[in-house]
Amino acid sequence: MAEVDVSARVDELRELLHRYNYEYYVLDTPTVSDAEYDELMNELRQIEQDHPDLVTPESPTQRVGAEPSTAFGTIRHEIPMLSLSNVYNYDELTEWVARVYRLAGSEELEFVTEPKIDGSAVSIIYRDGRLERGATRGDGVTGEDVTSNIKTIRNVPLQISPAVKGTTIPPVLEVRGEIYMRRSEFDQLNQRRSDAGETLFANPRNAAAGSLRQLDSKLTAERPLRLYAYGVGLVEGDVPQSHSEQIALLRDLGFAVTDNAKVCTTTEEIWEQCESWLQARIDLDYEIDGVVIKLNDINLQNELGAVSREPRWATAYKFPAIQKTTKIENIEINVGRTGSLNPVAILEAVEIGGVTVRRATLHNEDEIERLGVMIGDSVVVERAGDVIPKVVSVIKDRRDGSEREFSMPDSCPVCGAQAVRLEGEVARECVNVSCPARLREQIRHFVSRGSMDIEGFGSKLAVLFVDLGLIKDFSDIYQLDWEKVAELEGFGPKRIENLQQSIEASKEQPLSRLINALGIRHIGERNARSLAHHFRTMQRFLDATREDFEAVPGIGTVVAEAVFDFVQEPKNRDLIGRLEKMGLRMDEGTIESAAADGKLSGKTVVLTGRMESLTRSDAQELLERAGAQVTSSVSRKTDYVAAGADPGSKADRARELDVPLLTEDDLLQMLRDDGIIDSDS
Repeated sequence: MAEVDVSARVDELRELLHRYNYEYYVLDTPTVSDAEYDELMNELRQIEQDHPDLVTPESPTQRVGAEPSTAFGTIRHEIPMLSLSNVYNYDELTEWVARVYRLAGSEELEFVTEPKIDGSAVSIIYRDGRLERGATRGDGVTGEDVTSNIKTIRNVPLQISPAVKGTTIPPVLEVRGEIYMRRSEFDQLNQRRSDAGETLFANPRNAAAGSLRQLDSKLTAERPLRLYAYGVGLVEGDVPQSHSEQIALLRDLGFAVTDNAKVCTTTEEIWEQCESWLQARIDLDYEIDGVVIKLNDINLQNELGAVSREPRWATAYKFPAIQKTTKIENIEINVGRTGSLNPVAILEAVEIGGVTVRRATLHNEDEIERLGVMIGDSVVVERAGDVIPKVVSVIKDRRDGSEREFSMPDSCPVCGAQAVRLEGEVARECVNVSCPARLREQIRHFVSRGSMDIEGFGSKLAVLFVDLGLIKDFSDIYQLDWEKVAELEGFGPKRIENLQQSIEASKEQPLSRLINALGIRHIGERNARSLAHHFRTMQRFLDATREDFEAVPGIGTVVAEAVFDFVQEPKNRDLIGRLEKMGLRMDEGTIESAAADGKLSGKTVVLTGRMESLTRSDAQELLERAGAQVTSSVSRKTDYVAAGADPGSKADRARELDVPLLTEDDLLQMLRDDGIIDSDS
């Protein structure tokens, strides 16, 4: 093929593939089969391989991902990405609308309602139509540079090619949107992870956020991510000055936007849309957690501005927790890692928020007694966000006499050993320390994200290796018989290599992670950090007395007793010794002391709501490094309440007591001022 013909064929293939991508990922109306699409893609790959000088950054073949990165860079948003305030009912919506009218000083305003996709917010900058960079929301001012990952998402144009001919592309255009996963594609992803023995994602939002922040963009490319564009940020050139028209412009430029944005002029019209979306959410193939309401006039938006990092011109109606009625068919007992017997309601399957729920927690024996639960009861089950479904009430007037009382067993349902309820505890416990069920849960906990964080070592793998006798305690993880593993179905060389690398990398986890991983009674991530920060090394931890443990901030008498009993047990000390010989890190590392006069030093802080740029445990660790004490309840002794998204009753309590409320941005700035995080973080 002549050079000119090759170049022309490349252009033709790229145009076809861009069009088919747009039809599939944006319009949802594919016009070619997967096989036909793959044939064209393979042809383009082959030509580019033979003619590398013809490869361009915006070619469809370049969505496979770049080489892994060791860390994300940071990008400062020229226009901050603000968080939205929330309203939860008609009265609060009415108050918000009235406030906007008052601030605007106008007698007639237009609002736009649109679904609030439950995903991960991003900013994507285009210069002369070409994708220049992509960033996460971060703290609203500074986000992480995830350009390589953004480029792998199929419905994100690498080069804007207007869907409507004649549409002018602004010289500089910042597209803001939400990265999300469809429920159907999320289910398929989890099925693949289940088949591979990997940890399942809790929900589509977590899966999308985690996939977007992969250091290896090749992994991101394998995940079914999509972009939903909801607005424009920085822009140069002429663009419409109403939100509804800007959404139409994004659609004409080829971006996926909502087809159901509605312009409203009254509170009643807005509320009608809120109720409509509340009813429709069950049937959608994507998760929404509310309805966004914005002033339509962009100039008026700019005039009203923001307060405490929240725009005055926009809010979100947040849906209530979803409750459904179903029947308890049985009550089963799960055995936890400490031997606790945990009752679980087996339900007549019910759809809640697009998820089929068959199990719900009953917590413990006292909760069963409080609710008055019987097998066969009709009950109300609630699922809110990431929370495990739970039974919230019993509909006793539906009883017909066929219900059966339930009693907690006196023996372990797995090993048959005696189950006892210790004084001061809410759960019965299996007394057999070698119970197989306990070991399975202990291994699951040891490899989990908050502990040793061994990537690719999920729950199914933990159960499989324990049941096959490959793992009898934590140390066996670091001396697996890889020849036997290789004989198992689904364990090819690549999977084994990845697992070996993950296990080896876990040896560098700090002491706080290891203490948490050991599964000591009453010790979670928070107490593990407190212990590690206090003792600094494993040897000092093992040598501590009961009084030493009681002296650790936040460690009370009961917890100190449990930790002391654990470190005095010869089997536990022997296990820790073996882990040390295998190369596991036995110290917490160097942490710079917070300045005594720092803004957070000596302060009592309560965390509430969902943080966008860091996890709750990360925020707590940073605060403790700053010399602050993190508590769980708000009182007059509380100095600050740091409120993320959906803060709930703790924020209300803070207002009642006149306790200062910090936004996520405020908290991050104080941590910067105290030198706990870098100024560009």
